[in-house]
Amino acid sequence: MAAEYRIGTSGWHYEHWIERFYPRGLPKSAWLDFYAQSFSTVELNNSFYRLPSEVAFEKWRESSPTDFIFAVKVSRFITHIKRLKDAAEPVATFLGRASRLDGKLGPLLYQLPLQMKRDDERLEEFLRILSADARHVFEFRNRSWFDDDVFALLRRYGIGFCVYDVPDFTTPVVATTDFAYVRFHGAGEMYGGCYPDDDLETWAERIAGLGVSTAYVYFNNDAEGFAVRNALTLRRFLEGVDSSR
Repeated sequence: MAAEYRIGTSGWHYEHWIERFYPRGLPKSAWLDFYAQSFSTVELNNSFYRLPSEVAFEKWRESSPTDFIFAVKVSRFITHIKRLKDAAEPVATFLGRASRLDGKLGPLLYQLPLQMKRDDERLEEFLRILSADARHVFEFRNRSWFDDDVFALLRRYGIGFCVYDVPDFTTPVVATTDFAYVRFHGAGEMYGGCYPDDDLETWAERIAGLGVSTAYVYFNNDAEGFAVRNALTLRRFLEGVDSSR
């Protein structure tokens, strides 16, 4: 069975996308609907900085197509302030809000701070409190985490590993569960730059080669609308890879 590819961008509420993606004059309230005509998923990033209200999550759910999926970046209070320690209560609060998306809730992304070095014991303690009813994925910024034993720990708990690409560095391209999660943070500059087609074609082969049932892929290079362009191109390449197999 062919894999399902959910490809989109990290956020959609960018005024600098006007005329690059959104038609001039389109009200902001209609941006999500317009975005969803081209993409089947989006990564919510504002939830990292401030916990959205229940009403906000419900509004996103109601103003998007039936089969649309929201990946949700988990609060920095959990990842950067608590640093995964004694976090059961804030995790329950966050999941309670995000669950308002109902069947449109996709993976929950936990991005750990660059300064947080590998600590298997703390990670496992945190993994034990996560609900098996949701998909969870970790983005490690400190390179000490990129180790087979860490990947094995994630597999043991059914937790995803976030593959990401930044200027001058790419994580190991691995999957630790039945889904993959990939983030593109910029080509040549963080949150900017346009990925060349040749690079995206190579990435399509890598992602297809992970052998997962679903791959969630998000472009974070929102500057000048490059994220939109690159997401559409990668989707085309992935469709081509699947059709040739």
